[in-house]
Amino acid sequence: MKEIKRILLKLSGEALMGEKSHGIDPHILSSYCKEIRDIHKHGIETGIVIGGGNIFRGIQGEKDGLDRVPGDQMGMLATVINGLALQSGFESLGIRSRLLTAIKMTPVGEGYSPLKARNALEAEEIVILTAGTGNPYFTTDSAAALRALEIKADVLLKGTRVDGVYNMDPETNPEATKYDVISFDEAYRNDLKIMDLTAFTLCRENKLPLIVFNMNTPGNLTKIVSGNNPGTYVHY
Repeated sequence: MKEIKRILLKLSGEALMGEKSHGIDPHILSSYCKEIRDIHKHGIETGIVIGGGNIFRGIQGEKDGLDRVPGDQMGMLATVINGLALQSGFESLGIRSRLLTAIKMTPVGEGYSPLKARNALEAEEIVILTAGTGNPYFTTDSAAALRALEIKADVLLKGTRVDGVYNMDPETNPEATKYDVISFDEAYRNDLKIMDLTAFTLCRENKLPLIVFNMNTPGNLTKIVSGNNPGTYVHY
């Protein structure tokens, strides 16, 4: 893997809950901001896409009888709430950040454009990319893959609650085996659920490497950008 200078970090909204049933655990939020601060201090240009599942998931709304389009729009708004929480966390640490939204909602955040995001990264700001792609029927994984390509990231990092990609669910099967390195083609043949198919295809066809790792383990982000991968490296 080439030297990492610019990343797109995908965080799940659910991870922000910690042990709570919903919402944002301030301790988890603080720990994430500090982990990101540590790599930012070493010159890593960082864009972040965060989900909204700790507040609302569009797919769940559809299951409950809500139309998919407004359900997904509600989910987009949830990602903005999480993005604002991250921005507040960075500000408390004295770090400049910029929140960009895929749907217009001034003065909450600036409208997104790839050029605006890249300029902010070059100005040493952490860029928080919210509201998904701005369109229904697309997950925040797809948004993360798209934004990673648009900002010309060296790698897409998917922070999860497990330490990589396994041949089966490690949370339910103790016999699960972890992959340290795997190709997109092998992951596809083995039907490994790394990301949704749209996101997976975007990465694969555009030769964007992916690292899946446990965001809740302190120091993992620093290890990755230093070339010591604690997760699973998915390559083209």
